[in-house]
Amino acid sequence: MADTMVKNKTGQSASLKIQTLAALCAVIGAVALPQIVHVIGAVSGLGTALGEVILPMHLPIILVGLLAGSFAGAVSGFLAPVISFALTGMPGIGLLPFMMVELCAYGFLAGLLRKASIPTFFKVLLTQVGGRLIRAAAILIAFYAFGYSKIPVSIIWTSITAGLFGIILQCTLIPLAVFRIENAKSKEP
Repeated sequence: MADTMVKNKTGQSASLKIQTLAALCAVIGAVALPQIVHVIGAVSGLGTALGEVILPMHLPIILVGLLAGSFAGAVSGFLAPVISFALTGMPGIGLLPFMMVELCAYGFLAGLLRKASIPTFFKVLLTQVGGRLIRAAAILIAFYAFGYSKIPVSIIWTSITAGLFGIILQCTLIPLAVFRIENAKSKEP
C-alpha cells in the first residue's frame, strides 16, 4: 500500500505515516510535559501557575511543526488540548477551545515557517506572535460576538505577561533541538 507523499524541507518526500507518527509524538509530549510541570509546581508550592509560566504544551507542538510541517503541527496542536482535557481535566473547559485554536495555530504557523530562510529563533518568535494574535482574536470574538463569559478578556494580556519566561525558553530550546535533530539527520548514511 503506497503512502501519501508530501515534500519536506530538503525536498525529499515524507510519508503521511511519518507525519502522523510525528504528530502522535507531539501530542504525547504536549500531554505529558504539563503533567510533569504540574507535579513540580505542586512539590514546589507553585501549583498550576508554573505551567502558565513555562508553557509546556507549546514546546512539542511548535517543534513538530518546524520538523514535520503544517499538517503534523496543526493536527497535533488541535488534538493535544482535547486529549489532555479528556485524560487530566486540564486545560479547564472554559479555556479548552482557545487552547485548541492557539496550539493549532502554533503548529500550522511553525510548519509554514519551516522552509523560511531565517534563523529558527525568529521562526519560533514569529510563531509565538502569530499564535498569540490568533488566540486573542478568538477570545475577543467569543466574548464580544457570542457573549462567552467563562474567561475574562483580560486573560489575553495576563497570559502574555505570565508566559514571557516560557516564550524565552521556547526561543532557546526549540532552535537547539531543531539544530541537533537536523545535524543528526545530515550525518546519516
